[in-house]
Amino acid sequence: MVFKNVGVFCKPKSSIGQQVLSELTAWLRRRGCQVLMDGDSAGLIGETSAHDKSEIPGLSQLIVVLGGDGTLLRVVQLSHACDVPILAVNLGSLGFLTEISLPELYPTLEAVLSGNFTAEQRMLLNACLWRDGEKVEEHTVLNDVAIGKGALARIVNLEVNVNGRQMTSYRADGLIIATPTGSTAYSLSAGGPIIHPSMHALVLSPICPFNLTNRSIVIPGNSQIEVRLATENEDVAITLDGQTGWKMHMGDTLEVKKARNAVKLVQNPGKNYYQILRQKLHWGRPAHDQGGGAGDNPHIT
Repeated sequence: MVFKNVGVFCKPKSSIGQQVLSELTAWLRRRGCQVLMDGDSAGLIGETSAHDKSEIPGLSQLIVVLGGDGTLLRVVQLSHACDVPILAVNLGSLGFLTEISLPELYPTLEAVLSGNFTAEQRMLLNACLWRDGEKVEEHTVLNDVAIGKGALARIVNLEVNVNGRQMTSYRADGLIIATPTGSTAYSLSAGGPIIHPSMHALVLSPICPFNLTNRSIVIPGNSQIEVRLATENEDVAITLDGQTGWKMHMGDTLEVKKARNAVKLVQNPGKNYYQILRQKLHWGRPAHDQGGGAGDNPHIT
């Protein structure tokens, strides 16, 4: 495949990103690629752009993301319907998704532009909020959908059905529904398992459940989940990939299922998932030498 149009998104207000973006655009243009940037990214290097963020994925054959996992999650929301591979570069933050480091950027890009690369398909979730029989919100996420109460709100009651059958009722501070990709994010902090990203499964992890027998559960990836808020609580919100949110009212139902589209993440040819886990979670290192880890970051992807 020939990559002539390359979309580039950079973390805003990043001094490191500014330098990398300037070098990257020059490098791509020397190789005959047209670089497509939105106004914010272009402004970092003193350029202008006629393209809105939402337009770039549909015009690109490859997307390069410079930043952390938060930046990548925002780009996925824009691009998931376009079936375009994404090369995610870590600018120094702790990240599971942005697995390509700066020293690996140009060797990886050389391989990608020559067609010598693998893009891993990651499942996405479609989340819909229903109120009084009407769909009032809809969104697609890569990591997770979380229902949570406010800091001063009471514990919430959540009734959960899977494929039309009652599974359980949670009395808890909230509930996380995560993909395998999102299993190393908020769900892990809530005690959920790590699931290999190539699997098609969903994990439900209650947040601080009242009943200690309520544990995380892994279910098939093609399941349809319905969560109904069964208590009157004025401060309950749904958060999508830690980015955006909706208010949830008593009687509302959150419907979550596997999305029709997947996202393609370019893999680092020199790494594998287990190596990334060892690096990010400090597996195999002496306890006194581990320092910070997942516990220091409530959302470690």
